Amino acid sequence: EQLFAFVKDCADQFEPSYFPILEKRSKTPYTQAQVDWQALRHGRYVEFNLVYDRGTKFGFSVPGVNIEAVLMSLPLTVRYMYKHVPPSGSPERLLLDTLTGPPKDWTS
Repeated sequence: EQLFAFVKDCADQFEPSYFPILEKRSKTPYTQAQVDWQALRHGRYVEFNLVYDRGTKFGFSVPGVNIEAVLMSLPLTVRYMYKHVPPSGSPERLLLDTLTGPPKDWTS
């Protein structure tokens, strides 16, 4: 019961926390370069999902699987560039360095 109360409390905080952020950011302008970057990130997601994800690989091996149903879950637009490295100092490079670099202690 205590665990359920905690989970319910977390869920109850989603709407009052998330929607103000969504409203604030929904009108933020973006560039074509940012759209292209998003397509590259989607491409990496597709790569992981189709090549490395054990659940997806298992799903493909099940007899009678509806492969179209799996592919429908993929992003609408993707792009893949071989060994793409964003320019040094760019926000995209900073993000990749943060995600792939050594772990950070965010609490200290």
